[in-house]
Amino acid sequence: MSFQNYCQTVVKNFEALSVLGDVMDEAADIWVQALKRGNKIIFCGNGGSASDSQHLAAELVGRYIIERDSLPSIALTVDTSALTAIANDYGYEQVFARQLSGLGKEGDVFVGITTSGNSGNIIAAVDVAKKMGITVMGLTGQDGGKLAELCDLCIKVPSDTTNHIQEMHIAVGHYICGVTEIRLRDEQ
Repeated sequence: MSFQNYCQTVVKNFEALSVLGDVMDEAADIWVQALKRGNKIIFCGNGGSASDSQHLAAELVGRYIIERDSLPSIALTVDTSALTAIANDYGYEQVFARQLSGLGKEGDVFVGITTSGNSGNIIAAVDVAKKMGITVMGLTGQDGGKLAELCDLCIKVPSDTTNHIQEMHIAVGHYICGVTEIRLRDEQ
């Protein structure tokens, strides 16, 4: 594979992704409404998706594009003591569910990021979120996996290749962060 071929694949993927504008705007609406109510956005994922979770939470707490107040957000992937203790005591499938049950509250938004849509620890957290009245969003690959059926809103990016899914996930997250902060500024 040449770099030119790789770039052509990325361009085709992003052209296909561009038709999902309505679902992106719906996601931003969900975030804006939750944040206006004083709730928070809670992210999680495994591997590269864990990094994306941390990245997007940081964009909200810090700043994405415009100068503004900090927005409440957290990635459930950052507390190594909690992750390892929960994995040791309850099993790895509970690392996000257990944290969510302690940190989440009704009206929050949970964003599970998984390229396959089948990560057991994210599915377990979704069960907790539903019981707590937390809105569930998913970022997945084109199939959506089990997560797609459980979400209030699932953004299924148009690829089944992990690295290309991850490229689109961060673009989707950046877009939603940008729209969210602009709408919150304009509605003040």
